[in-house]
Formats: sequence, structure tokens, C-alpha cells
Amino acid sequence: MSRPTVCSKPGQLYVIATPIGNLKDISERTAEILISCDFIAAESFLKTKRLLNHLGIKKKILLYHEHNEISQANNIAGLVESGNIISLVSDSGTPTISDPGFRLVRECRRRKSLVTPLPGPSAHVTALSASGLPSDGFLFLGFLPPKSSARIKYFRQFAEFEYTLVFYESCNRITKFLNDLIDVLGPDRTICVAREMTKIHETYYIGLANDVHKEIHKNKLRGEFVVIIAKKGFRL
Repeated sequence: MSRPTVCSKPGQLYVIATPIGNLKDISERTAEILISCDFIAAESFLKTKRLLNHLGIKKKILLYHEHNEISQANNIAGLVESGNIISLVSDSGTPTISDPGFRLVRECRRRKSLVTPLPGPSAHVTALSASGLPSDGFLFLGFLPPKSSARIKYFRQFAEFEYTLVFYESCNRITKFLNDLIDVLGPDRTICVAREMTKIHETYYIGLANDVHKEIHKNKLRGEFVVIIAKKGFRL
């Protein structure tokens, strides 16, 4: 892949969405910016290296994750301020959306540095678009706290919410999540649980909460999940 001609202003942060599974979902513009930038700020060295190898790109990677983002936000923003072009990527999807990046973007904004987003995949929007549940309005709440009492509090708070609710959950907690959902919102609430989107084992479980729970319980719980909850009374 030849180096493109990119007219970039000195000192720029690109917030780059990367594939959530299938590496072929990378955009041509994203590849061009990854080639032309000075550094890549990445949540995971190995996952970003895999993407770069797929594109045939060699680039210095600066680790930027939840355990170092306070100090690294200042360091990387300083690099941008001094004239470097930095690409910010997360493990998958769009940085800052339930992933590190907010502090870096905020620090660059504070310093009046140029911040440019490159739109692309985001797991919750991808799942919602294929769910068949109402998408005219929705509230994205990311990962709920791990304790059951905290989840129950959230479910009670939004039980009568007039739009669709969207959450992320891990394979380790999805069963407990659904148990609490059913206890508070009832077994006949219409939901969609999406897993492994754009990957080989992409699966959508859609229907009444109790039925979806039974289906998921019968299968191996691997990967990450997006849980979509329709407003009360909605039926497919």
C-alpha cells in the first residue's frame, strides 16, 4: 500500500473507529490515516498490531488504556500539541464509547489542538440496527456495575423509560444480568441479545426475556454481548 498524500495540519488527534470483528470492515480512509500518522495510541498492543499487520503497516504504538490513561492523556496530548499526528484506537469499535479515550480527547480540546473523528463500527449501534427493536430513540448505558444490587437499581430506574435501552455485558455476567432483568422488568419484556457481531459465530437472540434467557443458557457463553431492551409493551 503506497503512502497517500494527506494534507494534515500540524498537531492533530484522529479518533479512529476500528472493526468490531471482521478486519475487512476497515475503511480506506482509516487505512490512509494509520499509514500517515506519527504514532498510534492503542488500548492493546497485540490487537492493534494484528490490525496493522492485516493492513501491512508498521507504526510505533503508544499504549493508552484504563490503567494509565490519566498520565498518558497528558503525554499524548503534549505530542499532539508539539506537532505530531496521533491516531487513537481502542481494541475494537469507536474509542471513548465504553472504551478509553475521553480524557485524551478532553485534554486535546483544552489545549485547542485539532481533533478529527473517523466514523466507523460501534457495537451497540450495529446490534440495534439489526435487532428489529425500535431505534427512533434509545439510551446507551454501556456496562452496568458488576453487583446485582446496582443492576437492579438501574433496571428499576428505567423500567418505564419510553425508548429502547442498550447495554454491554461480558460472557461472565450475562446470565446474572438477564436474571436481574427478568426479576425487575418481567419475563415478557421484549429484548435482543447480540454476540460476536461480524464474526463467525455471530448470533442474535430476540424475543421475550424469559425465552431469550433459556436459549442463551443452552449455549456456550463466549464473547461480548450487547443487550437491547424494548420499551414496556412492545412486541415484535
